[in-house]
Amino acid sequence: MKPLLVFCLLSASLPGADFDLLIRDARVIDGTGNPWYRADAGVRAGVIVSIGNLSGKTAGRVIDARGRVLAPGFIDVHTHIEDGIEKMPRGDNYLLDGVTSVVTGNCGGSEAPLGPWFEKLESIGLGLNVASLIGHNTVRREVMGTANRFATPEEIEKMQALVEQAMREGAVGFSTGLIYIPGTYSNSAEVVALARSAGRMGGVYASHMRDEGEKVLDAIEEAVRAGSEAGARIELSHFKIDNQRLWGASDKSLALVEKYRRQGVDVVVDQYPYDRSSTNLGITLPSWALADGKDAIAERLANPETRKRIASEMEQRLKDHGHADYSYATVAGFKPEPSYEGKTISDINLLKGRAKTVANEIETVLDLIAAGGAQMVYHSMGAVDVERIMRYPNTAVASDGGVQEFGNGMPHPRSYGANARVLAEFVRQRRVLTLEDAIRRMTSLPSRTFAFRDRGLVREGMAADLVIFDPDKVQDKATYANPHQYSEGFDWVLVNGVVMVEDGKLTQARPGRVLRHRPE
Repeated sequence: MKPLLVFCLLSASLPGADFDLLIRDARVIDGTGNPWYRADAGVRAGVIVSIGNLSGKTAGRVIDARGRVLAPGFIDVHTHIEDGIEKMPRGDNYLLDGVTSVVTGNCGGSEAPLGPWFEKLESIGLGLNVASLIGHNTVRREVMGTANRFATPEEIEKMQALVEQAMREGAVGFSTGLIYIPGTYSNSAEVVALARSAGRMGGVYASHMRDEGEKVLDAIEEAVRAGSEAGARIELSHFKIDNQRLWGASDKSLALVEKYRRQGVDVVVDQYPYDRSSTNLGITLPSWALADGKDAIAERLANPETRKRIASEMEQRLKDHGHADYSYATVAGFKPEPSYEGKTISDINLLKGRAKTVANEIETVLDLIAAGGAQMVYHSMGAVDVERIMRYPNTAVASDGGVQEFGNGMPHPRSYGANARVLAEFVRQRRVLTLEDAIRRMTSLPSRTFAFRDRGLVREGMAADLVIFDPDKVQDKATYANPHQYSEGFDWVLVNGVVMVEDGKLTQARPGRVLRHRPE
């Protein structure tokens, strides 16, 4: 039986102590992918200042980490925390999953302007570190609303100015969400022009691509071309095959990514370790039907001929993606009728007293859209692709989740358990990855992509974002049926040298920082 993790408070201000905090006898997995080694680690003023045999050294706090792994705090490069972080600034669900830093502003949606938002977060006080991209959909909406047309040269200049402003305020790069309005109405030339505004200042181009199924290879080529012409590092978001008819095709998509890498293109991918996605209900409609604002959408749905056209295209889309009906689509959040949460569109259709036909289920979808839309979970991916993408060495682990209010709605479990799931299922149980490589994908790989030069490694001089856990006990608990369950096994989590999780329980500290990119 492994010894319990012991926390010893020697003195809050021990006179002449060598360190503020000393971690003893840990199995250090440093984030590089190298094999673990046994060492002590000393922390002072939020920085790792010494690693090695530190016997005889003193500290205000000592953690006995025998039987535990000491690793860099996890960096989640794909989150959507804008709606939750101000209400729940500690970020409980992330901290208890070992995450110490997040990148938000993904899929083309971000706060803007970023400068005042960053200042607001700092005034509130954060439990974890936050960085943000500037979103394409955000700046396009600011300049053009949700117009369904290409941007004029003058509009592109205005959007470029907004991207450049965000980069000066500390954005880590530029993101697109090319299946969402209004970005879906753009052409590649617009994307390149805006990505260039970020790339020339050292930013990343993070792309939720235009397609993740039948045309995924074309979408990869567009994203790589945009990032390359912009001079930016490229992150392909939540890499997947989301078309049931094409499950297994990730061998081709990964081969294309690797081809570009061998040609000298800095492109990597990220992935959440689940076979279900989560986004809004609007993606089931043709994009043209969502243009020009709520009134225009309502008018289209009220027009019998237009509604019939929308329904016809929805039915064809359903067939094209290999689904017989909408039983693959589960409501995660629907404010007008919370009782729908956790039920599929097929279930809700029956609750409405309608016969089980695709035509009726489409009418149910349109009813929900007319009532304001819903957040959904879609069973759209296959296990073969999930595992193959995870095996690819340049895949970072990400959640695509948000800061969650415990017990509210039926969110995707990835917000609670993405990292623990990788360590429990794909490392310990299925041995898809080694523990060292899994940690690399959560730490140094994302830090190199987003230029977090002082994080992502257990190394002297690095910020003391650290996690201590027992690899035999770490476990994700969140499920689709019961998503509001914190991960277990992350005994200690430090953010900037401050204890945020102590013996598996959250503290009240607020040591998190805004990680502003400094334009190159």
